[in-house]
Amino acid sequence: MPHIRVNVLKPLALEVDGEEKALTPLTIRLLIRLVAAGGEPVPVVRLRRDVWDIPPGYRHDSVRDRNEVQKRVCELRKVIDPGRQGEGERILRTERIPTARGNESAYRLVLTPEQLDSAEFAGLVNEALRAAPVAAVRLLERALGMYQGQPMSEAAGEEYAAVPIRRLTRLRDTARQELVRIHLELGAYRRALPLLEDLAAEQPEDAAIAELLATVRARLRRGLSGVIVHRGLPSLHTAVSVVVGDLFEQDGANLVVGFSDTFDVATDRDVVISRESVQGQLVARVFGGDARTLDRELKRALRTVEPLSVESVHDKRVGKRVRYPIGTVAVVPAEGRRVFATAYSELGNDLVARATEDGLRLSLDRLWAAAARHGLDKPLAMPLVGSGLARIVEAEREDLILLIARSYVRAGRAHRPRVAPELRIVLRAGDLERTDLAALEAYLSQVGE
Repeated sequence: MPHIRVNVLKPLALEVDGEEKALTPLTIRLLIRLVAAGGEPVPVVRLRRDVWDIPPGYRHDSVRDRNEVQKRVCELRKVIDPGRQGEGERILRTERIPTARGNESAYRLVLTPEQLDSAEFAGLVNEALRAAPVAAVRLLERALGMYQGQPMSEAAGEEYAAVPIRRLTRLRDTARQELVRIHLELGAYRRALPLLEDLAAEQPEDAAIAELLATVRARLRRGLSGVIVHRGLPSLHTAVSVVVGDLFEQDGANLVVGFSDTFDVATDRDVVISRESVQGQLVARVFGGDARTLDRELKRALRTVEPLSVESVHDKRVGKRVRYPIGTVAVVPAEGRRVFATAYSELGNDLVARATEDGLRLSLDRLWAAAARHGLDKPLAMPLVGSGLARIVEAEREDLILLIARSYVRAGRAHRPRVAPELRIVLRAGDLERTDLAALEAYLSQVGE
């Protein structure tokens, strides 16, 4: 059977097996009239009046009406089913329906949602309204991508098309408003902005949309900050949050800082450790620029850990030469809280740090165990480990944040009473727009329920 597709969310097109077919103007009007009927039969007299634009007072000739309509029906059936396998008659059916004038001939267009873009569009939007955020975003973006102009534009102004056009337009507005709501809930303000601008331009009288647009623009101008995602996990007696802000200003929280396997801290001339890195900021902001004090505390924390190897001066001329196993965690006290220095990357002798997903998973497992033992039941604040200079190249930011959350939840089920009262993943304002939080929100919703 041929694959049929009728598109009315853009200039009307009939596709058969992926190829758009040419139709005469009258046949196009007939097709769109039958689509507008929503699967209901349309009497021949009504088709003749609407498609041929015959005035109400016209005296109909039943034989001529039937012949004119039948010509166009035959043309349409031939295009739909050139091999005459019966698909044309199945999709465009001939029926007899009772009317005030007795039984009359009528035609009904029967299309599945896969065969009619407006039906598929409505199904996607309705499914999105019941879906979790990550699925809803995909469904809504797919639906809105189908909408490429005024629906049924060839029948604009026609009485028979007014109701379906109005219904599709309202459904599109609903889809855009729901997508805006989800983007704002997930902190994706830049993704919400163009949708809001379109809505405001099309509905200038809507004060609520105008106010929301102004709020989003103001938020973007002054920079994003604060809690973007927060989900309590009662069964684990903890919560997971995503915060836009400064890692070192997370009051009352222990800090997680990713290190290489050598636990280098020297920031002189940015040769070994960049002053802009999280480790460099730890030296400057927590230890007042005194790298020696941090180094001393790290050595004290690592004194019971068996080194993995020791590099020679010839092979590694700069920086520390003692290597510790990936996953090693050094617990360092600082300003009334604790810093969990976790080795998740390997610093090569070329001074380039390299990390893998397996190494990150192992370091996270060890991190949660150390936090449960030494964290004093304080919140745990950490950056998006694996996205910085020691980047895990095969993982996108959304993959990393989901990996961290899943690892934390697994640990929460294993450690009692809990790892920490809250895991706080801290993003910089510039990183938020590059991090899709929809998958994280969906996962946390599932765990929370």
